[in-house]
Parts: sequence; structure tokens; C-alpha cells
Amino acid sequence: MDGVPPVPTDPDRHPVADADPDVHAELDPDTVFVLSRPHGTVVARGVAAGFSDVGAAQAALADGSASAVVGALPFDTADAPTLIAPESVAVTDTPLPGITPTPHGIVTESTHPSPDEHRRRVAEVVERIRRGDAEKVVLARSVDVRVTPRVEIGELLGALAGGNPEHNAFAVDLDRDGSRWLLGASPELLVRKRGREVTCHPYAGTAARGADSASDDAAAAALTASTKDRVEHAHVVDHLRDRLARWCTDVEAPTEPQLTATGELWHLATPIRATVRDEATTVLDLALDLGPTPAVGGTPRDAAVDIIAETEEPRRFYAGAVGWCDANGDGEWMVAIRCVEVAADREQLRMWAGGGLVAASDPDAELAETTAKLRTVRSALGITDV
Repeated sequence: MDGVPPVPTDPDRHPVADADPDVHAELDPDTVFVLSRPHGTVVARGVAAGFSDVGAAQAALADGSASAVVGALPFDTADAPTLIAPESVAVTDTPLPGITPTPHGIVTESTHPSPDEHRRRVAEVVERIRRGDAEKVVLARSVDVRVTPRVEIGELLGALAGGNPEHNAFAVDLDRDGSRWLLGASPELLVRKRGREVTCHPYAGTAARGADSASDDAAAAALTASTKDRVEHAHVVDHLRDRLARWCTDVEAPTEPQLTATGELWHLATPIRATVRDEATTVLDLALDLGPTPAVGGTPRDAAVDIIAETEEPRRFYAGAVGWCDANGDGEWMVAIRCVEVAADREQLRMWAGGGLVAASDPDAELAETTAKLRTVRSALGITDV
């Protein structure tokens, strides 16, 4: 858990809050956004306005023409976001309960790049890091699958929520018409704001969970002791501290990362708290400035992002952010990882996974890390062949 207080349902702080959302295996056809977190669930319905420009969404919040904005920010800030002013937003203090996945079979599967090419790219980028081009670069790969039976959006959302201890899950209607969806189970809080209190909870440094208690404990101990992973994690914490200092006072973070478990993985994580100087600053403002963090991009940020653009296929919304902001500027944005884009036919899917590279990174280990991270979505689809 991120240790922050629950999302308030006080109408004085959240005037858009309605009655408890009713989310089932088949989503209400008006639903455009769902975010499940351990402290509550946000469900947005209807499209009062759509924005493909962040500035327009920020202006709508500022002038009161939008009582909330929900949606997804792309990894590449030059790309258009998917942002929606919904007709209604419901906020509760309980997460989605989670459901048992429906087994899906794979009809076709292709990886981008191939495993061998990913290893080659990792080795090439590690050499660039050793030459001093960057200190850390996150390199990702994607997997396209066609599945049967067709995916039900609400069902997959529930399976994602049930696949991790905190019931993290999200769903965003990318085209604002119910066709393409981005779903995921990100454990990583980019930023949350309530009043003047700001919280971040970065994750960086990863190890696959063991099959039994002994191997699981060994994996956790190895991650905690890993110099490579601790260096990788420190880059993320330092970035967030520096960026938050532009907006906030009293930026506080523990000197040692915490060991945190999701369904398939161990992570190093650090809770960060701060106090925003100007209460008019919105959580959307903060999300735009903080991301992409070194957890998904690298450090220095501009150099790492340039290397990613030279090396990878376009990420689209993977490693961007998913979240919401209300009229008070409060809300929450998650880093868009452990995610899948579902095409309009509900059969074609694309999922992504990445890993942070530093000078000590090993290509085989990095490939194995992405494979482990892909299990979050594959398990939610009832696919157990990886």
C-alpha cells in the first residue's frame, strides 16, 4: 500500500462524487474510465468533452467548464493524449473485488523485437551507458497476440484487479467511443494530490517471485542486496525529489527503499511525500512535469528518451500515465505499466514490458525481467504458457 489516506467522498472536496460505482464483468456502456486502488475506486461515465491537447484540458479545469478530467497521457509528450471531461464521476473507498480470469487461448503471437534482437539492443544500450551517453535507460518490448474467446473489457479489468494484493487496475476508453481500450494493473503511483498533500510511490528494481516460500524469500533477499537495482531505484527517487522541489516544500523520502510484492514480482519502492506551495496547482500539472520518470525512461531524462526513440518502436500510451483530476486539482495518476491495449475487435491485443538498464545490466537477465512482467496481463487473460 502507498500509506496515504483514502480518496475522500466528501462532496465539499469532490463535488463530482456520486453514489458507489457498480462495476460488473460487462461494463456499463457509458463507462469511459475506471481506476481501482487499495483505498478506493473511481468510475467515470459519459463524454461531456474530449481533449487531444493537454493545455485545453487544463484550461477547462481552470475555468470550471470541466468538473473533472480523466484519461491517459502518452509516453512521448509530442503525441496526443486521450483526455475526457466525463458527464459523471463516482468515487468510493473500496477497490474492485477482482474476479477469476476466463481462460483465453492464443491464436497468433508475435514479439517486437524478437528475444534475440531485444538482447542485442540491451547490449548496445548498456555499452552506450558505459560510454557515458546516459546513466540509466529503460528498454521495453511489446507482444502482439490474437486470442479466443473475445475479451470482455469489464471481465479483464476484474481479473487484473484480482491478480495483485492491492487490487490495482485501470481501464481507459482510448477513442472515447468504446472501441479501443487500455487496461492494466500498474502498482506504481506517479503522483496523488489531496489539498496541499502530494504523494509519489516510485517502483524501480525488480525480481520475479519464487515458486515456493524458500525461493521467494531468496529472490526478495537478492533484490534487496542488489547494487544494480538499488542504483536504478536511486535514480528514480532523485528525479522525483528534484522535480517535486519545483512545486512543493517539505519533500520527504526514506533513505532506504522498501521491499514490495505484487502478484508476480518483488520491487524496490519508496514512498515520497511533499506539500504543494500553491493549492491552485493540480495533480495533472504535477503528472505532466514528473513523467516520464527514470523508472520508465531513464536518466538524464532527455538523453534516455532520445536513446529509446532511436532504439524502440513507438510506445504509444505504455509508460505514460493513467489517472484523473477533479475541479479542486485533486486526484491520482498511475504510471501506465503492466498494461495491454485491446483493439476494437476484442481479439487483437498488444502488451508491453520493460526493464531499467545500467552499466551492470545483463541481456539475459533483462529479457527474463520483461518476460516476468508480461505475466501480469497474461495471467489476467488466463494464459499460463509463459
